[in-house]
Amino acid sequence: MSAQSAQTASAKLLAIKWQRPHLSILNQLLLPHASEYVDIKTSADGHHAIVSMQTRGAPAIAIVAALSLAAEVSQQQFNTAQQTYNFITGKLDYLATSRPTAVNLFDAITKLKRAIKISLDSQDDVAVAYIDAAEAMLAADVADNQSIGRNGARFIEESSGVVGKIKVLTHCNTGALATAGHGTALGIIRSLYQKPESILEHVYFGETRPYNQGARLTAYELLCEEIPSTLVCDSAVSALLRTDPTIVAIIVGADRVAANGDTANKIGTYQLAITAKFHGRAFIVAAPTTSIDLAVTSGKDIVIEERDPSEITAASGFVQTSLEAGKLVRETLCVAPKGTAAWNPSFDVTPAELITAIVTEKGVFVKDQGAAEYDLAASI
Repeated sequence: MSAQSAQTASAKLLAIKWQRPHLSILNQLLLPHASEYVDIKTSADGHHAIVSMQTRGAPAIAIVAALSLAAEVSQQQFNTAQQTYNFITGKLDYLATSRPTAVNLFDAITKLKRAIKISLDSQDDVAVAYIDAAEAMLAADVADNQSIGRNGARFIEESSGVVGKIKVLTHCNTGALATAGHGTALGIIRSLYQKPESILEHVYFGETRPYNQGARLTAYELLCEEIPSTLVCDSAVSALLRTDPTIVAIIVGADRVAANGDTANKIGTYQLAITAKFHGRAFIVAAPTTSIDLAVTSGKDIVIEERDPSEITAASGFVQTSLEAGKLVRETLCVAPKGTAAWNPSFDVTPAELITAIVTEKGVFVKDQGAAEYDLAASI
């Protein structure tokens, strides 16, 4: 299946549109109030889109980085294969500086460098080899997400132990907007809901402060898919689990998974795992194997990105009058007093002992009997 047909078949929502040599991305800074696409013509455009969070989500970051350079390479004229190789590797190193935590980006860069080195050694067209490899990543991401969805839905159905309908809760945005299509954690939810005799009754999702990926983006996806859902404050989840015993699982994504199963994901994930453990609910991590970093022994070695403190001390959004007028105007509202110090990590690390299962495109991994950690190196 081509990259284009795989995307079309995967979901109603597309965060990434690629038609060689043209790349455009859905500007997620404007969601959920406007669906506008931004043309990405160079690796510099791709770098800016990632840093500014016009695009986000570990799989999507890797794909946008790869295809932004593919768009640029398509427009270049090179004199020699070595010149082409040097140009591409230099740009890939530059793209690697865009986000430090998500391992998918670095995995993609390593694979792309390997592909063009093979092409250089065999005297093939290096530029064509690079573009083909980037497109293959796009198609593979969609297929992997669909497999994650199927594997996760089957695991939840078989392990929930509930007769009748179930509810689940998710955090951040892990759907078609964070990937090339379908999604990881939200992909499992989508697959659960789409089954002919679905047992999924309802989805709860947290707001995901301070960037509100849940309130803005997951809400947008669930409404588009017409999946019954309810937004809750991040601080209300423990109370919700105590109130509603039919919530059988919390399902989240991952930006990096260490060899022992420790998982880096959006800030707030760790506390959800703690409350899931306390209330006896499953805590499920959904991630492609490209998010598993076997070079990292445990979560202690994962670099956590810290963002601008103003994301906490101020609130940014679109004013009601601008929405009514049809012209979006973003405004920032100061919340905390001027001079307030703020700590703003973008991710946290959930210990493997709190994770019930890790769902990948290759299957569902659970810990050995009596073990507190995973042995992912032996599993994949």
